[in-house]
Amino acid sequence: MPPRVYLDWNATTPLRPEARAAMVAAFELIGNPSSVHAEGREARRLVEEARAVLATAVGALPRNVVFTSAGTEANALALSPGLRGPASGPVERLLVSAVEHASVLAGGRFQGAAIDLIHVTRSGVVDLEHLKARLTDGPPALVSIMAANNETGALQPVAEAARIVHEAGGLLHVDAIQALGKTPLDIKAVGADLATFSAHKIGGPKGIGALVVAEGIAGLEPVLRGGGQEQSRRAGTENVAGIAGFGAAVKAALQALPEDAERMTTLRACLENGIRAIADATIFSDDVKRLPNTVLFTAPGLKAETAVIGFDLEGVAVSSGSACSSGKVQPSHVLSAMGYDPSVAQGAVRLSLGWSTAPEDINRALEAWRKLGNSLLKH
Repeated sequence: MPPRVYLDWNATTPLRPEARAAMVAAFELIGNPSSVHAEGREARRLVEEARAVLATAVGALPRNVVFTSAGTEANALALSPGLRGPASGPVERLLVSAVEHASVLAGGRFQGAAIDLIHVTRSGVVDLEHLKARLTDGPPALVSIMAANNETGALQPVAEAARIVHEAGGLLHVDAIQALGKTPLDIKAVGADLATFSAHKIGGPKGIGALVVAEGIAGLEPVLRGGGQEQSRRAGTENVAGIAGFGAAVKAALQALPEDAERMTTLRACLENGIRAIADATIFSDDVKRLPNTVLFTAPGLKAETAVIGFDLEGVAVSSGSACSSGKVQPSHVLSAMGYDPSVAQGAVRLSLGWSTAPEDINRALEAWRKLGNSLLKH
């Protein structure tokens, strides 16, 4: 039996060898990073080295990196009423794009009545005119717009959004979890006030994330209280091994980014051409800039749940447009926000590539799709 093909990298990635080695070394340490003795200082050194690596990678200062348990916790920490910047008053409401991750759509610590959605275009890109209109409707707002969509791969106009938000006296949070390691990212250059990241999307371990706060942002209230860790922004003993693995993964991903991005763009084009040659497929957001590794598609009569199972039986791991935590395949809220009919949203399948994806993997996926197309689609 041939080895399985993994094409669900946007869900999670294999652990990079560099991250594994860093974690194994960290597991040998016995000190608490808050302790002042030699053992504690050695653990603290690993934490601070990783903090500096992530800060450098995204254009921030190390003191403004807050490690969390995951990207979801980082988003919850960022979405906080009362945040203020050097030239803005406390934010009182939250505006989120309609295609955000569920952890952002939940609104963090904002009450439901203070949360509003920003429309997106048919291509899945934030409607900047609608953003402008919503910003004039009330008091200063925190706006949350992801850097790259986890389903379609569409890159969002973060820099333009930041300018609009700041002119209106608001702040911008960017969920950059899918963008890190796949496309160049500098939060200072694009004007993000807060940005969130997750290790397991770039070859680091699961269970570690980070919030990066721009210089001059104040009013961030911790979700977890009780200790002075993470500049008193997140209580609890740091996950030293996870943080070390995160830092190693960031370093490896950034070093390989230009070569990986070029290679995945070529593989993505081969995959999309093959998908279209086999069936009358729609590839979402293919008319805008996207991550180089992401393909979300459907075809007439395709049911995502059946297709995901079919690919799996053929030895290829893919996902639906949106898979919830229970493991059930659900209609994509992203495609619904883009204006697609529910019947279309229920048929979306996502294939996402990574640094070890090879041409043979693409060929295997297309072979599986050819078999599925013959049996599943309307003719």
